[in-house]
Amino acid sequence: MIVTFKTTESTQNTIQGFEEDCWIRVTNPSQEEIEMLNQKLNIPMNFLMSPLDIDERPRIEAEDKNMLVVIRTPRFDGNNDIQFTTVPLGIILTENMIITLCSSADEVIQAFADGKVRGWSTAKRSRFILQIFSRTALVYLDHLKQINKESSLVESELQKSMKNEEVIELLNFEKSLVYFTTSLRANELVMERLQRTEIFRMHPDDRDLLEDVITENRQAIEMANIYSNILSGMMDAFASLISNNLAVVLKFLTSVTIILMLPTLVASVYGMNVKLPMQNSPHAFAFTMGVSFIVSILAVVIFMKRKWF
Repeated sequence: MIVTFKTTESTQNTIQGFEEDCWIRVTNPSQEEIEMLNQKLNIPMNFLMSPLDIDERPRIEAEDKNMLVVIRTPRFDGNNDIQFTTVPLGIILTENMIITLCSSADEVIQAFADGKVRGWSTAKRSRFILQIFSRTALVYLDHLKQINKESSLVESELQKSMKNEEVIELLNFEKSLVYFTTSLRANELVMERLQRTEIFRMHPDDRDLLEDVITENRQAIEMANIYSNILSGMMDAFASLISNNLAVVLKFLTSVTIILMLPTLVASVYGMNVKLPMQNSPHAFAFTMGVSFIVSILAVVIFMKRKWF
């Protein structure tokens, strides 16, 4: 799907076709759409195909008068076991327009399309790229807070659990944090390269914005590392807790089994086909039950004193 935007002084508009100082948003394009962009805008085919590779790494590449910037943005998918992942986002900067490409609907780009980001302009392309970086860091931070909140809910369930489902959920959260940390560090390398080199023109205010974006990105990295360390320790602790809960249950069941075995033992002895005391007495049954009851009570008292229940 291809949608073209152009901003004026106070509004953003969706336009038909391609104009100077416009933004072309490309989401999960077909092969025909890719070929059309290649032919009409003279964009290298590898610039159009690379961001659609789910494993593409963040990088900067220039060819002729076009420049490709690839970063990885966070993605939430509630239908997968690993709900929080990252996807590559390609930003192509030409002489008079900017193009974004992503293999799926991207939360970062959607915020610009919905008008949730203030002060962006399709005419100020370098600043627009930096604002995309800034929005990406903020979305990472929001998703990290959500991961922390959901892992806390799983933690409360784990304290009384004897199954592995909750531990597996924490493992999936830890995988998400690994994806986030790796992508954030790769994005940081791209931003630092922009800071060190004159790949495209930046005003002094843009350089200040880039420094702020790098700071926000580092905060996200630090937060991801902290949450990852907490989750790792939590998983080890709760794995031991699950084993301990299971051991307590087995201990109780074993104690009950032993106590129930004592009356069975007494009844089995008096059920043997040999001469036994009081076998001809009319009170033999009551005597047998009384002995069984007394032995069971003694066993319960001993188990309680030794805290075996």
